[in-house]
Amino acid sequence: MYCPFCRNPDSRVVDSRVTDDGSAIRRRRQCSECGRRFTTVETTSLSVVKRSGVGEPFSRSKVINGVRKACQGRPVSEDDLALLAQEVEEQIRSSGAAEIEAHEVGLVILGPLQKLDEVAYLRFASVYQAFDSLEDFESAISLLRHEAEQEMPAAATAPNGSAKSQA
Repeated sequence: MYCPFCRNPDSRVVDSRVTDDGSAIRRRRQCSECGRRFTTVETTSLSVVKRSGVGEPFSRSKVINGVRKACQGRPVSEDDLALLAQEVEEQIRSSGAAEIEAHEVGLVILGPLQKLDEVAYLRFASVYQAFDSLEDFESAISLLRHEAEQEMPAAATAPNGSAKSQA
């Protein structure tokens, strides 16, 4: 790391701290030549490889923009979209890979989007998975209904194991 003041290539770390969200490390450095202090921030790089083979840095804003179109007219706030993008990034980073295919990013988006809004999920999936017919929509809706039915028995059971009465 070159000193930004005198361009000396040697500095020592005086203090290191993890940022609030844990995605970076902030280091306070002191130049061994001029004695001035400066701050650096270290982050891990995550590249998305497009269909053309070109790589570019992962961008939460691109995730948000892509999902925003599917959420038009739905009760989804900007905060919801930001949380979704954060969850997508965390899932991708937890895989440990430094590069991920763009198609894989879309697949990761589908899970959190389904939890956020099923209609937006269907819209996104219809474009992303290239639905060609009504049967594709029917199949996706059937899958959503099946998953909802699987969750219903667990939600209908009281904590003590007895079924809730519907009086």
